[in-house]
Amino acid sequence: MKAFFTAVLMLGLATITSAEVSVERGEYLVRGPAGCGNCHTPMGPNGPDMANEFGGFMVEKNPQFEAWAVNITPASRVADWSDAELARAIREGIRPDGTVIGPPMPISLYRGLGDDDLMSIVAFLRTVAPSDNTTPFSTYNIPLPPAYGPPVDSVTAPPRGVTVDYGAYLAGPVAHCTECHTTFGPKGPMFDTHLGAGGFEFHGPWGVSVAPNITSHEDGLAGYSDADLKQMITTGTRPDGNRMLPPMGYHHYAATNEDDIDAIILYLRTIPPLPDAG
Repeated sequence: MKAFFTAVLMLGLATITSAEVSVERGEYLVRGPAGCGNCHTPMGPNGPDMANEFGGFMVEKNPQFEAWAVNITPASRVADWSDAELARAIREGIRPDGTVIGPPMPISLYRGLGDDDLMSIVAFLRTVAPSDNTTPFSTYNIPLPPAYGPPVDSVTAPPRGVTVDYGAYLAGPVAHCTECHTTFGPKGPMFDTHLGAGGFEFHGPWGVSVAPNITSHEDGLAGYSDADLKQMITTGTRPDGNRMLPPMGYHHYAATNEDDIDAIILYLRTIPPLPDAG
């Protein structure tokens, strides 16, 4: 029975056709708000190694796991996956062999990617320059779930515009802001109780950076104007001129159109206030 439902799902993804599916839309999402290269492009001493864009990189090493964002160019194993299989791996975290993709890939949010955007991302990834860069496989000292939920049949994204709903879609399933900025518990981000309260530590060549509070609390964004937030999101520079640390993909958000940034900020203002996690 499970195989039957999987086959139905794959058929559904394989037959998605829409005027909204395009390589151009996929490129905008991947190189803009989704920021896929922020994890999947190797980082050199002078920044991203664009000669190996999407060629894979180690994104996090901590006592729980050593996670590698693998090569997703046409020179990698994803070249042998069908579009439906690649789409399922992105949105559900299930590879064609049935194995599960672990954190920090934010599958719980990617499950909300709209069909058109998902297939546009797949269409664009098929066109990127091949990279021969190789990475180890991720290793986990924590149990991974058999799946992140039931199979996703179809998702319709909210209409594009400067609205709270579209901002929530961008800040969630697309740009996964709420993944990094939500306090983590033993099973991952605590969306139900600590949405946006921050506290997750990122370890990298820069040292340790902590995802800040992005709720409407005074510990979060209450003291910043919309212009301040736009500057911080797209440049990584605070109003006082101090630079913010990686791994936030500022250059990806700089490539995000102004309306989309405005929609994200509009949504962030609606996140219920919570004090800093601690």
